[in-house]
Amino acid sequence: MSRYVIGRIGQAALVLWAAFTVSFILLQALPGDAILIKFLNPELGLGPEQIADIRAAYAADSPLPVQYLHTVANFLTGNFGYSIHAGVPVGDLILANLPQTLWLASLGFLLSVIVAVALAALSALAPFSWLRAFVQSIPALFISTPVFWLGILLIQIFSFQLRLIPVINPGPWQALVLPVLTLAVPISAPLAQILMRNIDHVLTEPFVAVARAKGASHRWVLWKHVAKNAVLPTLTIGGILFGELLAGAVVTEAVFGLNGLGGLTQRSVNDQDIAVLQAIVVFSAAAFVLINLTVDLLYPVFDPRLRVKQGAVA
Repeated sequence: MSRYVIGRIGQAALVLWAAFTVSFILLQALPGDAILIKFLNPELGLGPEQIADIRAAYAADSPLPVQYLHTVANFLTGNFGYSIHAGVPVGDLILANLPQTLWLASLGFLLSVIVAVALAALSALAPFSWLRAFVQSIPALFISTPVFWLGILLIQIFSFQLRLIPVINPGPWQALVLPVLTLAVPISAPLAQILMRNIDHVLTEPFVAVARAKGASHRWVLWKHVAKNAVLPTLTIGGILFGELLAGAVVTEAVFGLNGLGGLTQRSVNDQDIAVLQAIVVFSAAAFVLINLTVDLLYPVFDPRLRVKQGAVA
C-alpha cells in the first residue's frame, strides 16, 4: 500500500513539473511584450532607459534557461512573481479571485451530482420504456447546450421576465444562483451518462440475479447492490470535472461578470500577463492532480478488491 501511495505521489509531481515546463515554453512563445504594452505609453512619459530598468527588474531580457530556473526556484518557495499589469504579487491576485471560483465550482458540482443521480435513478426506475428512453436522452441535450447561450437564456428568464434575480447589485447568494445553474447543466450530463451505463452493466452481474432470486425487489437491489458498484467508476470523471471547474469557468464568469479565476485568466490573456497565466496554469494543474490523487487513494476504501491487489503488489 505504501509503495502505491508513493508511486501515485511521484506521478503527481511529474505531472506538475510537465505542466509547468510546457506552459512556460508556450507562454514565452506568445507574440508581443507585456512590458512594452503596459509601459510604452506616451501618457506615462517613460524613456528608453526607464523601460530598460523595468525590463531588468522583471528579468525579461535574461536567457530563457535562466528565466526557467529562476521561475522554478520562485515557485518552489511560493513566490509566483509580480503581475506586470496590476503591479501586485500574483499570489495576492489568485487569493483575491479564488473564493468566488471555489464557491461557484463547489455549488455547481454539488448541483450537477444531484441532477445526475436523479436522472440515473429515474432511468433505472422508469416503469415504461418510452420514459426510460426520454430520460436517457436528456444528458445528450444538456451536454450539447452552449454554456454562453444557456447563461444568457437564464438571465433573460429569471432576471428580465420573472424579475426574481436582479441584474444590478444582486446579493452575494443571488449572484451565484444563475451561474451555478449554468455550470451544473453541462457538468451533470457526463456524470448522468456514466451512472446510467454503469447501472445497466451492474444489473447484468450474477450477484444481482442471485439477489433477485432471493426475492429482493427492484428498488432494494438498486439501492443495496447496484448503487455502490455503479458509483465507483464515476469517481474518476467526477474528479476531472471538479478540477476543471476549479481551474475557472471562463465563459460562465464572463457572462455573469464574476471576479473569479476564469475572469482573471481572460484579463491576463488580453494583457499578456505571463506571470499571472503561469501561476494559474500551475494552480489548475495542481487542482487536477490533487483531486485525482485523492480519488485514486479513495478507490481502495470503496472497493476491497483493490486493497487486496495493492497489498499483493506492496
